[in-house]
Amino acid sequence: MTMDYDVLIVGGGHGGAQAAVALRQQKFAGSIAILGDEPELPYERPPLSKEYLAGERPWERLPFRTAEAWAERDVALLLGRRVVAVDPVAHSVTTADGATTGYGRLIWATGGAPRRLSCAGHDLAGVHSVRTRADVDRLIAELPATTRVVVIGGGYIGLEAAAVLTKLGKQVVLLEALDRLLARVAGEALSRFYADEHRAHGVDLRFGATVECIEEADGRATGVRLADGSVLPAEMVIVGIGIVPAVQPLLDVGAEGGNGVRVDSQCRTSLTDIFAIGDCAEHRNVHARGDWVRLESVQNANDQAAVAAKAIAGRPEDYVAVPWFWSNQYDLKLQTVGLSRGHDAVVVRGDPATRAFSVVYLKDGAVIALDCVNMVRDYAQARALVAARAVVDMAALADPGVALKGLV
Repeated sequence: MTMDYDVLIVGGGHGGAQAAVALRQQKFAGSIAILGDEPELPYERPPLSKEYLAGERPWERLPFRTAEAWAERDVALLLGRRVVAVDPVAHSVTTADGATTGYGRLIWATGGAPRRLSCAGHDLAGVHSVRTRADVDRLIAELPATTRVVVIGGGYIGLEAAAVLTKLGKQVVLLEALDRLLARVAGEALSRFYADEHRAHGVDLRFGATVECIEEADGRATGVRLADGSVLPAEMVIVGIGIVPAVQPLLDVGAEGGNGVRVDSQCRTSLTDIFAIGDCAEHRNVHARGDWVRLESVQNANDQAAVAAKAIAGRPEDYVAVPWFWSNQYDLKLQTVGLSRGHDAVVVRGDPATRAFSVVYLKDGAVIALDCVNMVRDYAQARALVAARAVVDMAALADPGVALKGLV
């Protein structure tokens, strides 16, 4: 039997859940359904590599809303179903079980799948990603029998997992193919700081590391062999090397894209009546000087969800939100505002040795981004600087005693 909805949302993460909420906030009265490939209620993802893995936040505190709350908003939940095909002419999607669901408008909010290692052993028992609740539950179940962990990838997921596992008493080696941590998203000052912090907590960092294969015995990972022939023994391997946007069903029927699916300023794809939001949506970002970018953040998912909802409700607005991100590692709270890509100057505001400082990124003299470590005030005041692309006095910018709000 085919079910039809005025708006069908594919994906039950932050973007999908927020899109449904935003539609009702915009007084959209039509039928809405969230179709997700996980069996759980839509839930928060960032805590998975932090509080949930650490055992500090139970599952019951992760869902956005109860089943009753979704019913009160008249949002149908079609869970445990994976879309394998889209028919933009018939306005329908097909799931892996062969069922079809019709839509008036479609919001694609699927995020992405963890990027897999290209070497032998990526599918062994004991090799984990950190993307879903099921991923982390499997990881947690193996912790009692785990002493040694190899984390592959020096981005936020890898670093957060390394921090939690170190606090849990595990011996952690972290491998990064490049010459520093966070090389794709942060400047050298922040990379050095986090490298020093992780080493101080006992993490063994290896840069320029190339994985040749995962070694195994009886179908379980026993270690990681590097290109230089050395082997790192491990009962557990965590792979955090990014995601592959889950957009193939759209690309298969002609949607523009490649690194995700491309959308316009109101989150419309090139396919009629199909929107895309969140981690899987590539868009021209005004804070990246109009370059095509794909942002993996809760802020982007939520703000694009609101933009898509307004367009569907007949109140269109362009997506111009200032990007922001965060990461918790040990007792450090990193808050980022803006996009530092393409910067040509850096100002360190404060002393990293105090474990409370900010890194300011500039382009052609204008402030384009800040990384704030345990500096909540700087982060709160930085948004206006970034939004205005403010050109400010460099000496004042470097002085943590000068409030950023006075520099706008």
